Amino acid sequence: NTIMKVGILGLGTVGGGVINVLQKNSASIERRTGVQIELVIAGVRDVTKKRICDTSNIKLTEDPFEVVNHPDIDVVLELIGGFGLAKELVEAAINNGKHIITANKALIGNHGNELMKLANKKQVRFLFEASVAGGIPIIKALGQGLSANNIESVAGIINGTGNFILTDMKEKGRDFDDVLKEAQALGYAEEDPTFDIEGIDAAHKLSILAAIAFGTEIQFSKVYTQGISKITTEDILHATELGYTIKHLGIAKRVEDGIELRVHPTLVSNSQLIAQVDGVMNAVMVKSDALGTSLYYGAGAGDEATASAVIADLNDIINNQTSNHILGWKSQEKINVVDNDAIVSEFFLRLLVSDIKGVLSKVTGIFNDHNVSIEALIQKQVDENKNAHIAITTDRVSTKTVMNIKKAIEASDFNQAEVQLIHIELLD
Repeated sequence: NTIMKVGILGLGTVGGGVINVLQKNSASIERRTGVQIELVIAGVRDVTKKRICDTSNIKLTEDPFEVVNHPDIDVVLELIGGFGLAKELVEAAINNGKHIITANKALIGNHGNELMKLANKKQVRFLFEASVAGGIPIIKALGQGLSANNIESVAGIINGTGNFILTDMKEKGRDFDDVLKEAQALGYAEEDPTFDIEGIDAAHKLSILAAIAFGTEIQFSKVYTQGISKITTEDILHATELGYTIKHLGIAKRVEDGIELRVHPTLVSNSQLIAQVDGVMNAVMVKSDALGTSLYYGAGAGDEATASAVIADLNDIINNQTSNHILGWKSQEKINVVDNDAIVSEFFLRLLVSDIKGVLSKVTGIFNDHNVSIEALIQKQVDENKNAHIAITTDRVSTKTVMNIKKAIEASDFNQAEVQLIHIELLD
């Protein structure tokens, strides 16, 4: 049998998971591929640390360059994250003629275009199924399984931390800060949770999915990104009453003048499958011309789930199934990303107003002035000062127009707080 020699950078959750899954399933991988995978060397920060995997047959080194410069290694698995050292190591490995498999969405979001060019030049493979949605094979689905389709849109819950927080807020009526603390205690959220809760992690992943779906270069810097830290229990209660669930979605969509790339809290109708994706689970909904709508659901993080995607890439290299050009990156097309102001959507607005007579007609008057029709409206008295919450859903309107409505309401004498504004997405 042929032997494929592998070096690993990083033996944290994902790296440890890869070793465990490989040790557990090596016989079936060998039976399926006719190739024996041999783990030769792993770069770690501290060789004395206790690990989740057995490393007795693997050389451990604290010098990661020893891994990428190792003469015997065919494939390097980059599982350390970040994009400073990781980028240097990946470049060195590619220049040494080694294939790369990575789970690092930040590296790809920021440097994927140039690293892919380098990999093509050196004729090595650069694969990253594990960088988006953990174990769900969404990159393979978009690049291969749906290759006969024109993809119209991709919408996904691609950050488990944010989804856990919103699910808990809804199910237990708790507020954001409270649930975030619990998510940190459970290890679902980092000590500095900014990347997850402000949507940066999801934007990295969305830029990768869009590049594959639409055959363009990665345009992470163009993703309109909004986090979930301003979502309140009131928003969730009103959304529920109107038949919606609030999810933090990444949305990439073909439109007449280019593509939309956006990550933001979104009201999704409860009749949609994606509205029922709870906790730390991930799901990606794809709309394409031949197949119609398909949904890919599964564990978006965790050692063995992510390891599953890393090893699937390893099998691809063994079987030589995918080329680097699965991404349409041969063309490196630059498709125009539509400016957020111009995006047309339905919206949810929540107002706090002083309950003076005739305030409703003043509010509806502002909508009429902007030629926007109201789909639904709920009014609830909230306190003894006779202040009231009003929740409104609109017809389709541009972001620019709805922002002007928000400003007009905030400038009026009856308004008591900043107006909450959230997208509503119709996913069928």
